[in-house]
Amino acid sequence: MTGADTVAPPDVDLVDAALALLADRPLVVLTGAGLSTDSGIPDYRGPGSTARTPMTYQELVSGPAAQQRYWARSHLGWGRMERAEPNAGHRALAALDPTLLITQNVDGLHEAAGSRRLVALHGRIADVVCLGCRATTSRAALHERLEAANPGWGERHAAVESRPDGDVDLDDPAQYADFVVPGCGGCGGVLKPDVVFFGENVPKPRVERCYAAVDALASSGGALLVAGSSLTVMSGFRFVRHAVKAGTPVVIVNRGLTRGDDLATLKLDVGCSAFLGALAAGAGVPRSTGEV
Repeated sequence: MTGADTVAPPDVDLVDAALALLADRPLVVLTGAGLSTDSGIPDYRGPGSTARTPMTYQELVSGPAAQQRYWARSHLGWGRMERAEPNAGHRALAALDPTLLITQNVDGLHEAAGSRRLVALHGRIADVVCLGCRATTSRAALHERLEAANPGWGERHAAVESRPDGDVDLDDPAQYADFVVPGCGGCGGVLKPDVVFFGENVPKPRVERCYAAVDALASSGGALLVAGSSLTVMSGFRFVRHAVKAGTPVVIVNRGLTRGDDLATLKLDVGCSAFLGALAAGAGVPRSTGEV
């Protein structure tokens, strides 16, 4: 599910067909982790990816041990993720300026690339929320607090492998047994990244905005483009099913199989960056109009 690969000759006709189908149509775009691999952020389910099980919300709130494990790993991962920069795929989507860009990613790279009409379906890893008083603060500020409470931590674990969603492979309790986790600066409560964990629901207003944008495609002759997502998680897959039910064309660009392959009008097993760059190059001006 990497985006840097160029299109192989056997796929040229299919790519041309997809570019022609999407040309001059209003677009809603759904992106997943495969779009950010060219920025150095690994994905969960791309070819060659190691099977991983992210921490659930229920685990996080189960007690101090789980919170210590989470923040030890996430502290290292954030130090790396914050240095990631938008790649050609992010920049191409910013240039395309679709009616709505729905991202399942929490890395903030679409925003950094300049995308305007955006729903970060699962939130942003750059924000932190207190589960007690619900105050929201910046991840950068918490990172400074964690560094102060755990001097030398990053240097001692510099060789640990990065994981998706801004954490690292640090599973041995002995590796993080001494990690200090500060509480909320206001009330002392438990802190959590302001993202949707497994076991939580996407906030209803975000979902409603996405459904409205997908609904509008049917009457405007638009299309839904999926880029870099295996669609394994229902939070994104439901929009594909919704579009297909309304008769809206769906194009999926993803390395490897996806849950929506049988529903897609066209499925391309090619790199995201190359395809989106080609789509943007033929766009001339943004195709979409209006806010959704």
